[in-house]
Amino acid sequence: MTEGRNRTVDLPGVTLAYRESGPPGGPPLVLLHALGERAADWDTVLPGLAPAHHVYALDLRGHGDSARTAGYSLEAMRDDVLAFLDALGLARVDLAGHSMGGAVAYLLAQAVPERIDRLVLEEIPALHPRPATALPEDRDPDVHFDWAMVRAVRAQLDDPDPAWRAGLAGITARTLVVAGGPASHVPQERIAELARLIPDCRLVTVEAGHLVHGARPAEFVAAVAPFLAR
Repeated sequence: MTEGRNRTVDLPGVTLAYRESGPPGGPPLVLLHALGERAADWDTVLPGLAPAHHVYALDLRGHGDSARTAGYSLEAMRDDVLAFLDALGLARVDLAGHSMGGAVAYLLAQAVPERIDRLVLEEIPALHPRPATALPEDRDPDVHFDWAMVRAVRAQLDDPDPAWRAGLAGITARTLVVAGGPASHVPQERIAELARLIPDCRLVTVEAGHLVHGARPAEFVAAVAPFLAR
C-alpha cells in the first residue's frame, strides 16, 4: 500500500477523509486530532509511529476534508470512529487522541472496550463543568473546519455529561496519558485525575505545553512508541 495515501469512506450519515500509512501487515493504530485540527496534524510523529503500525489518521466530522453535517457532538464523532472501524474491518485497534480527539477516544474505549487494545490520551483531562468558552467574534471563514462544530463541541466540553467521567472506570484498554506540564492551559491536576480513574493507566509528562506531539515530537514518540510496541 502506498505510504501516506489520502482516502475517504462513506459511513452512515457522513463521509470521512483519512490518511493511511505504514506497513499493511502492521497492527492498526487510529489517530484522532484535536478541535480545529486535521489528520495532517500528526505528520510530525508519523515517522516514529508508522514503521511499527499501519496508521489511520482521521479527519473527524466537520474537520479537514470530511463532511460538514447538520449536527455535531462528541458522541457522533465516537460513533463515526466505530463505524470507520467496522467499514474497514478493523476488529481491534490501538487508539490515540489529542485533546478533543482524546475525549472521543475515551468515549469509544468506554462504549466498546473489546475493540481497543492500547489507548493513548494526550492532554485531555477528566471533564468537569467550567465557565462557557467564548468564540472569537471575527471568525475567519477560510478555515478547514466548521464553526458550527466548534460551537457544539465547546458547549459539551464546557458542560460535560457526568457519565463520561464515571465511565472511565470501565475502560479495559492499557492506557498511557500524556500531559504537557505547567505550560499547558489544561489543568494538570485534571489530567492526573483522568489517569487515576482509568484502571490500567500510566501518566507521563512531557514539558511541552498543550501541543505535545507538535512541539516535542521526539519526546512524544519516545514515550508512546514503546508503550504501543508488541
